[in-house]
Amino acid sequence: MQIQSLIIRGAKEHNLKNISLSIPRNKLTVITGLSGSGKSSLAFDTIYAEGQRRYIESLSSYARQFLEQLQKPNVELIEGISATIAIEQRSASSNPRSIVGTQTEIYDYLRLLFARIGHPFCHKCGREIKRQSSQEIIELILAQMPNSIVNIYAPVIRGKKGHYKPLFERIQKDGFSKVRVDGKIRTLEEEIELDRYKLHTIEIFIDRILLDKNAKARLAESIEMALKIAGGTVAISQENKGKKDSIFSERYACANCGSSLPEIEPRFFSFNSPFGACPACKGLGTKFEFDPELIIPDKSKSIREGAVAPWKKGGKGYLMYYRAVLRELAAQLGFSLDTPFKELPSAVKKSILYGSSEYIWDKPFEGIIPHLERLFSQTKSDFLKEEIARFMSVLACPKCKGARLREESLSVKICGKSIWDVTLLSIKRAEEFFENLKLSHKEQTIAVEVIKEIRNKLQFCVNVGLDYITLDRRSSTLSGGESQRIRLATQIGSGLVGVIYILDEPSIGLHQRDNQKLLKSLTALRDLGNTVIVVEHDEATIRASDHIVDLGPGAGKDGGFLLYSGGVKGLLKDKKSLTAKFLNGELKIKIPEKRRPAEPERALRIRGAREHNLKNINLDIPLGLFVCVSGLSGSGKSTLVYDILYRALAMHFYDSKEKPGAYRAIEGLKFLDKVIVVDQSPIGRTPRSNPATYTGAFSPIRDIFARLPLSRSRGYRPGRFSFNVKGGRCEACMGDGIRQIEMHFLPDVYVPCEVCKGARFNQQTLEVRFKGHSISDCLNMPVTEALKLFENIPNIKRVLQTLNDVGLGYIQLGQSATTLSGGEAQRIKLAEQLSKRSSGHTLYLLDEPTTGLHFADIDKLLSVLHRLVDAGNSVLVIEHNLDVLKSADIIIDLGPEGGERGGEVLAVGTPEELAKNPKSYTGAYLKKVLSS
Repeated sequence: MQIQSLIIRGAKEHNLKNISLSIPRNKLTVITGLSGSGKSSLAFDTIYAEGQRRYIESLSSYARQFLEQLQKPNVELIEGISATIAIEQRSASSNPRSIVGTQTEIYDYLRLLFARIGHPFCHKCGREIKRQSSQEIIELILAQMPNSIVNIYAPVIRGKKGHYKPLFERIQKDGFSKVRVDGKIRTLEEEIELDRYKLHTIEIFIDRILLDKNAKARLAESIEMALKIAGGTVAISQENKGKKDSIFSERYACANCGSSLPEIEPRFFSFNSPFGACPACKGLGTKFEFDPELIIPDKSKSIREGAVAPWKKGGKGYLMYYRAVLRELAAQLGFSLDTPFKELPSAVKKSILYGSSEYIWDKPFEGIIPHLERLFSQTKSDFLKEEIARFMSVLACPKCKGARLREESLSVKICGKSIWDVTLLSIKRAEEFFENLKLSHKEQTIAVEVIKEIRNKLQFCVNVGLDYITLDRRSSTLSGGESQRIRLATQIGSGLVGVIYILDEPSIGLHQRDNQKLLKSLTALRDLGNTVIVVEHDEATIRASDHIVDLGPGAGKDGGFLLYSGGVKGLLKDKKSLTAKFLNGELKIKIPEKRRPAEPERALRIRGAREHNLKNINLDIPLGLFVCVSGLSGSGKSTLVYDILYRALAMHFYDSKEKPGAYRAIEGLKFLDKVIVVDQSPIGRTPRSNPATYTGAFSPIRDIFARLPLSRSRGYRPGRFSFNVKGGRCEACMGDGIRQIEMHFLPDVYVPCEVCKGARFNQQTLEVRFKGHSISDCLNMPVTEALKLFENIPNIKRVLQTLNDVGLGYIQLGQSATTLSGGEAQRIKLAEQLSKRSSGHTLYLLDEPTTGLHFADIDKLLSVLHRLVDAGNSVLVIEHNLDVLKSADIIIDLGPEGGERGGEVLAVGTPEELAKNPKSYTGAYLKKVLSS
């Protein structure tokens, strides 16, 4: 009998309060609740962890030693569990060799396709190269040249310098009497004198044949001899026809210029293999090289005004010498040192940057870039290397132009496109290319299965809303939502059944218009015969689910209770559920009573933005307001806000080395004094990082403990109360509070330190108490309790109050950063900013801050963002969430579509103005929210 449910009894992982529930198998289940209520603890740390652990335990002890051992989750019983696959919202691969094509496995099929039906062309002269057997060559000659008199030659030298006397002697010894040298027949008995410094072509005369019906046997013998002598190539000349020679080859070799290709196989198209990778960049497509944009950062300046950045610093003698060199060069090339660099002729710019044949004091002018390259390679000073490296950046490889592959690999084409030309297409365009591919009957027979797989994988990507992404896009540039949906598309394509799939907010980064596609993909995964469990806050996904698990009622220690488990209709009737109240409309995020008015003169003005798919747009971003950037996925939002605006501001304020995307100008920088990105990345990578250390509250707390009478009598300083340095910490566990015990074939076990009992500090340090609490007690306190303890200490109270205001009163001061959700980490960063004294001239950038947030959490987040704006700052948010969009002062909507069909500004205005815009997809959805 088939088990109908996944049964969980006594789940106590993290903050789960001994909950028990049943989740129906082969259904779509949504786990929802406040941020920090225990959703991920149930889905990933309990169900997924147990599924993985049982699979690993089913293997032999020998196999298990090579695999990561998972700790048993804190749960009494799980029944009905099958193989589990987690499609998490983890950050995309940082490997520079990983691209969308390789991640989706489409590139693997492309390599196979090009190896089997690709047409090779000469990478030097562009002519098509064909490989033929000796029998095919013979049949072709007889068919093309019937009843002709032909001369058969074996080309041994083609376009090479030399006198070749030893070669002529060897040919004569082999029994041949004639050769054709540079198109003229010569006998080997005569003295053949060649100019050794000129290019020559030498072909051995093999035979002269009349191609009548009796000539086939003799022709075959002569062709085979020519092929053997010339290494697979033969030249046929027809007498009295005045035609060019016909060249035939039994290998991939150009008959015209002699360049050859190796055997064409899939590895020939792999940029991760030495057989296919560009030799200059080793398949990365980029090189770390000197960047003319950094060497001449301001082209409106003349050389005399300091346009050449590297020659503005250095010793007096060094600077005087190179200035004198430039004066001499100007005199010889006839340009003025007072002319703005951008107005100099192209030839002069090239000479200044890359060198010239003009002699300056008995040697050619070296050029700025060759000079820096020489200094960088010769110097042994790390300081000088670091200084010179400031003028270097990652640029497209000059040899392969970013295509990653060697020239020979790029010369193999299908329907006029190389394999890299295909990867440059968006997924939508690639799908169209393969739909309209015109192949011969033979090619169609060979490629039918490969093309079918490629089209299926492309369709899966389209179904999850990724049609705008190009196949060559680096995986490291994908958002968490995009990389998760790529993995989802891959799993749908695998066709597995009977599996439990667990997903973490797959709707992140997806516009409402594409949400329906995602839901169809999730239901398709379910309909294959799988159990799909989704951690999600999106209303459409919740309403489309078969089963809902709602956790709460609060977060942290106030969460972890099972509030509801059942169908959507039952949830809507539930009185305890905060989720139900928002779904019913009983609670809602209010629309602001009035929008802040924009000050026309106070704005950032971006001109000529044209990076990636942006269509040379001009845009004014009003400052001192809450501004949202919306639009379909792939419409250019991140390119505009991060690749152009943030990088340009970071370069201006912080001297960042990251080059901004292409734009003409940004005006209005005088209204800002700094730019800050507040994202959902962890506040720390190790268990030692925690909210107290990140927000700066721990330092004044340690100062208070150091000023207590007992500390002063013992000579304790603030460092005594740090768990990162020797002195006050427990040395048995090095201040971690736990110890890791290796179990070899079994998972490592973490146990509280037997010396400090998890307190992190030694006994002498713990004896120092503030109002009856030790330093360890303070770290284990929730923010709300700590706020009461330190209410009379302003610099600590200010930080703790802001943490409480952003809805994090439940987290412990010393809670490990690794246990915080993305939403919690982001709100800690916001609290840290709020606790500082604001200058009122800061621009805050946020990319989808609602990730991982419940409706109630979004309400708290919006109040924090409005506080930042009320203090005179500017907030710029990339967002799809309609509750955030309706709360904005101004919305900038990009589109109309994603990818190459996006990159235009559709509308700029208030939410009400956008809702009236017929061209905006966002406006159509916003209209429903504003009218409800």
